Amino acid sequence: MAGHAGVGAPLCSEQFGSQAARSCCAAADGSLQWEAWGWRWWGRSGALGGKPGGRASPPLSRLLAVFLPQGFPDSVSADYLPYQLWDSVQAFASSLSGSLATHAVLLGIGVGNAKASVSAATATWLVKDSTGMLGRIIFAWWKGSKLDCNAKQWRLFADILNDVAMFLEIMAPIYPVCFTMTICISNLAKCIVSVAGGATRAALTMHQARRNNMADVSAKDGSQETLVNLAGLLVSLLMLPLVSDCPSLGCFFLLTALHIYANYRAVRALVIETLNEGRLWLVLKHFLQRGEVLDPTSANQMEPLWTGFWPTLSLSLGVPLHRLVSSVFELQHLVEGHQEPYLLHWDQSQNQVQVVLSQVAGPETVLRAATHGLILGALQEDGPLPRELEKLRNQIRAGPNKQSWLIVQETHQVLDQLFPKFLKGLQDVGWKTEKHQLEVDEWRATWLLSSEKKVL
Repeated sequence: MAGHAGVGAPLCSEQFGSQAARSCCAAADGSLQWEAWGWRWWGRSGALGGKPGGRASPPLSRLLAVFLPQGFPDSVSADYLPYQLWDSVQAFASSLSGSLATHAVLLGIGVGNAKASVSAATATWLVKDSTGMLGRIIFAWWKGSKLDCNAKQWRLFADILNDVAMFLEIMAPIYPVCFTMTICISNLAKCIVSVAGGATRAALTMHQARRNNMADVSAKDGSQETLVNLAGLLVSLLMLPLVSDCPSLGCFFLLTALHIYANYRAVRALVIETLNEGRLWLVLKHFLQRGEVLDPTSANQMEPLWTGFWPTLSLSLGVPLHRLVSSVFELQHLVEGHQEPYLLHWDQSQNQVQVVLSQVAGPETVLRAATHGLILGALQEDGPLPRELEKLRNQIRAGPNKQSWLIVQETHQVLDQLFPKFLKGLQDVGWKTEKHQLEVDEWRATWLLSSEKKVL
């Protein structure tokens, strides 16, 4: 307000989103004179010259508004910008690799070859597309429900599989006898990529949108990707004449290395505040060993990205009751000691935990059931544990024949003391416990409880 010192004290002010506010003073003629828009939001001080009362934001802000969600950065998660930057780098590298792959496929089909048959090329293309369509349907049915639970891992998997598919396309013309089969396998892989990549992108968009603005975040992500692909096309026009005679494997491998690295950095930048099985295990293990709850940033940095699809403990939530019991005696043993609206069965020999959920089981119950199962898994591993659990682990190792349902009952009692502290710790450090990303099947059940308890 140095330029308005002689005009008068500020009468009012306004600001756009989280940008710096600008003040308004009374001019000598009685009109309102607004402070010119400045660059303070971008880390600069001072005001830009402009017309008094001008309402235009700086040109850079207008340009960024085309590609960033409205209200950025407050309308998106804190990890939005680093993720999008690395995602743009990987999209650019993938666009260039895709140009090399398309060039190779067109050569293999016969583009530019006078002896090539149009009908043969058309048949090859149709077989390739139909194979991919079938693969898309089968993969969506097979793994569709698992993509939300491990969005980061599946996102990384999809991009690596896409690189494998493009490598097959580049190699296909070198072996004409296997050309059709090779590009069919490649297109099958690409269709799996489109399902896994699209579904996980939607899951990450839900994470990034913080003002019920998922559509805006998704639309601006599309604009960013379009801009990157346009830049990739322009670079490809310069690059393809250099590799017009034969596929450049050196160039492809260089782009692939950049693509995988950028993908890893993008996924690693994500800080998801909801718990899946992997993050829950990391946080719970740290809590059992040190009595502290990891915050979302620390847990996401420690979460494995290359592995984690097949954990040591097999935890199944929402299993059908008929799978676990076949007699009244077995049902009584399963129900005994369960105060919470879930029934837990532990198979020590296979390290498998199966959980039957009640009709009234909510997110907190599911979180407790998963925590219960993971604690049973921890009893068969090494590492420090609280005194009560250490005692149980010693009993298991001293007498491995002790019946599992007795151990489950005892862990219920330990969990009655442990879980409230754990849940409060999760909430205090920023975890969203009102929802989760645990894989839960749709089976629910009701059952009669023992005499000291009431029906749920």
